[in-house]
Amino acid sequence: MTTQEIVSKLWNLCNVLRDDGITYHQYVTELTYILFLKMAKETGAESQIPEAYRWDGLTAKSGMELKKFYQELLKHLGENCAGRIREIYQGAATNIDEPKNLEKIIVTIDGLDWFSAREEGLGNLYEGLLEKNASEKKSGAGQYFTPRVLIDVMTRLTKPQAGERCNDPACGTFGFMIAAHRYVADRTDDFFDLDADTAKFEQKEAFTGTELVHDTHRLALMNAMLHGIEGKITLGDSLSNLGKGMKGYDVVLTNPPFGTKKGGERATRDDFTFPTSNKQLNFLQHIYRSLRADGKARAAVVLPDNVLFADGEGEKIRVDLMDKCNLHTVLRLPTGIFYAQGVKTNVLFFTRGKADKNNTREVWFYDLRTNMPSFGKTNPLKQEHFAEFEAAYEAADRHAVKNERWSVFTREQIIEKGNSLDLGLIRDDSIVDYDDLPDPVESGEEAIAKLEEAIGLLKSVVEELKALESAKV
Repeated sequence: MTTQEIVSKLWNLCNVLRDDGITYHQYVTELTYILFLKMAKETGAESQIPEAYRWDGLTAKSGMELKKFYQELLKHLGENCAGRIREIYQGAATNIDEPKNLEKIIVTIDGLDWFSAREEGLGNLYEGLLEKNASEKKSGAGQYFTPRVLIDVMTRLTKPQAGERCNDPACGTFGFMIAAHRYVADRTDDFFDLDADTAKFEQKEAFTGTELVHDTHRLALMNAMLHGIEGKITLGDSLSNLGKGMKGYDVVLTNPPFGTKKGGERATRDDFTFPTSNKQLNFLQHIYRSLRADGKARAAVVLPDNVLFADGEGEKIRVDLMDKCNLHTVLRLPTGIFYAQGVKTNVLFFTRGKADKNNTREVWFYDLRTNMPSFGKTNPLKQEHFAEFEAAYEAADRHAVKNERWSVFTREQIIEKGNSLDLGLIRDDSIVDYDDLPDPVESGEEAIAKLEEAIGLLKSVVEELKALESAKV
C-alpha cells in the first residue's frame, strides 16, 4: 500500500465523524493525537510515553471504557509528560462523542500497512494528510496553504547550508523548514558527511519556527518529529515582543498570514521603526531585521501585492528594506495557487547587507502571472512552470537572459516611481490595448469626409435626373 493510498484511507475516516459535527481541521488534530501513539510504536520511540498510555492500551479497550481511557490519556500526556509529548498534548481534548466512531478510527489505523508507510517515510505520510486537509476547500486550512512546489522552488534558490540557522516566523505546519532540512540532508548524505557537532546542530537547532494557532502548532510539532527535527517550535506571535529575540538567522523562508490585525490595531512590538496595522508589512520588518548582518543571510518571503505599493508606512518599509538588504528578485506569482479567491501574491528574495544603507542597486522582476493558465485544484502548479524563472534567477549574467517575462529596474527608476515595486508585469493579451485603436478625432474627420463625398455624388445623381426629366418635356 502506497503512502497516497494510506492517506486516502485515513482521510475517508473523516466521514465516520460527520455525525459528531467534527470539522476537517478538528479531524486532523484528532488524528494527530491518535497517530502519534501508533507511530511511536512503529518507530520504537514509545520509551518517552508512560507504559499505561501507549498504543496497546487503546487497542485493548472498546465502548465507553475506551472513550474514558482516551480522555484520561490526553489529559495525562498533556500534563505529566515532558518534551515534545507534552507540547503536542498540552490542552488536548477530544471532539469525538460517539465511542463507536473512536473505536473505528483506532481499529482502522491499527490495520493499515505500516511496513509500507515506514518504507516511504512516516513524515511523508503525515505531510500527505496535511496537504489533503489543505486541498479540501471546506476545511478552510488551504486558504493560504503554500503549494509544495513553491516551497521547494524557494528552498532551492535560497540554498540553506549545513551549519546555518533557518527560521520561519509564521511556520504553520512547518513545511518550509522541513523542505530546508530535506535540502541539506540530500546534499550531505543524510548528514553522514558532517562532523558530529554539525550533525547534532542540524537535528536539534538548525530549523526553528513560531506558530500562533495552538492546534496548528501541534501539527507542526508532529510533522517536525516525524522528520527527525528537534529544533524549537514556539507557540506565540512573532509580531509581539516575543519576536524581539528572534535574531541572527542565516535563512528565513516563510509565507506569513495575510490581512490586518483585528480592530486595526498596530503590532505590539515596541521595536518596529514603522508601526502599522498591516500584518505583512510588519512581518517584512521582522524578517529583514531577524537576518544576520553579514552580507550572506537571505530570505524568500511570500507577500501579497499590497506590500509592493502601499503608501505611507508601506513606502518607508520598502525603502528601509532596500537600504538594509539587496532586494535582488521579485517573482510575480500567478493567481489561483492559494485557495482564497483573487489573492495576488509575490515572492521577494533578498540578502541582508553588512551595512544599513544602499544595498539594493537594481531589482529583477519575473512575471509568472500575466497570460498564464488558471491554476487551482484541477490544474495544480507544477515544477516545470518555474523552469524559466529558475534559469533566469541562476544565470551568471542576468542581463544576457532573453525572456519577455524577465525585466530589471534600477534603484533610481524605482525612486522615480515613488518607491513602488508594483512593476515587471508584461502586456496582458486578454486586455484591449487602446493604443492600437484608431484615434477618435481622426476617425471622425475621416467619416465626415466620406459623408461629404457621398452627398456630392448624390447631388450629381439628382442633377442628372433633373436633366433627363427636362429632355422628356
